Amino acid sequence: MVTGSHLADAIRGANVGTPPENVLAEPAKRNTAGALAYAAAFLNAKYGAEHLDFTMAVMTADHVIHDTQKFVQAIDAALTVAERDDCLAILGIPPTRPETSFGYIQIQARTEPLPETPHGVAVYPVGAFHEKPSRERAEDFIESGRYCWNSGMFFWKLSTFMEELDAARPVLSHALREITRALRIGDDDKVQGLFEDLEDISIDYALMEHARRVVMARAEFHWDDVGSWPALERTRVQDENGNVLHGAPVVLDSRRCIVYNDAGLENMAVAVIGVEDLVVAVTPDGVLVVPKDRAQDVRHAVAELKRRNAGHI
Repeated sequence: MVTGSHLADAIRGANVGTPPENVLAEPAKRNTAGALAYAAAFLNAKYGAEHLDFTMAVMTADHVIHDTQKFVQAIDAALTVAERDDCLAILGIPPTRPETSFGYIQIQARTEPLPETPHGVAVYPVGAFHEKPSRERAEDFIESGRYCWNSGMFFWKLSTFMEELDAARPVLSHALREITRALRIGDDDKVQGLFEDLEDISIDYALMEHARRVVMARAEFHWDDVGSWPALERTRVQDENGNVLHGAPVVLDSRRCIVYNDAGLENMAVAVIGVEDLVVAVTPDGVLVVPKDRAQDVRHAVAELKRRNAGHI
C-alpha cells in the first residue's frame, strides 16, 4: 500500500489487514506514476529480479463499490488476461451519465471481446484513452456505446509493467531501477533524491496512453469515484432544495449546493444565501467556493497557493 508520509502511521495503526512493513510512505508527492514506480521498485528490491512475474493490482481508496461478487469477478478476469497475455489490464465502468470529470476508455468499433475470460466478463483491446471531455463530447461517447469510464484500477505482471515503461517512459524506467538499487542497500537519502527528481505525472499520461498492450475488462457493478466534491450529492442525503449540507451551515434560498463546514457550527459559522450549484467547503486550512461543474479545477488553485507558500497546503 502506497500513501503519503503524513498518512502512513495512521494507516498502519488502523489494522486494515496490510502488514505494517508493506505500508509505503512516498518520499514526495509525484502523482500516480511516481507512486506505482515506487511500489514496483519496492517489490524488486524486496524479492529480486527472479520474481518479476509477480502481479500488481492497483486499487484506489476513494471509490464506492457495490456488488462485491461482480467486483471480484471483474478483477479475476483482468488478472487472468494480464497474466496470460502479458498485457496491462484496466477495469472500465459503463457510463451512466455524461460525466466530464472522469477519463474515458475507447473500444475500437467492431472489436470482439477476447476469448476464454473468467465469469463471462467481457475483455476488449483498448483503442485509446480520452481525458475529461466536454459535456457534448461525453454525450457522444455514451451514445456510441464504445466508451467506458477509466476506473483507475490496473492489473499487470511486474515484468510487463517494466517492459512497457521501458518503451513509453525510459527516464521513469531508469529512475525505477536506480530507486530499486538504493532500496536494496538501504540508502534512504538516495531514494529521496531520486524520487524528488521524478516528473509529477499520472500513470495514464506517463504509460497507459502510450502502452502497446492494453486491455479493458468491462465492469458490471455499481461504481463511483468519491474523490471530488460533487460526488457528495451522489452519496449523501439532500434537503428539499437539493442541497447537501455538513457541519450545520445556514443555507437560505439556495439550491443544488454542497456546503461542507468541516469545523462545525461550534467553531465556525458558515452561511450561504441565494446561490445555486456551488461547492462551499470550509476547513481549518482554508475556504473553497467553486461552481460544481468546475470542481476539478481545484488543483489549479492548490498549485497557485503552493507557489505563494500558503500555510497548510
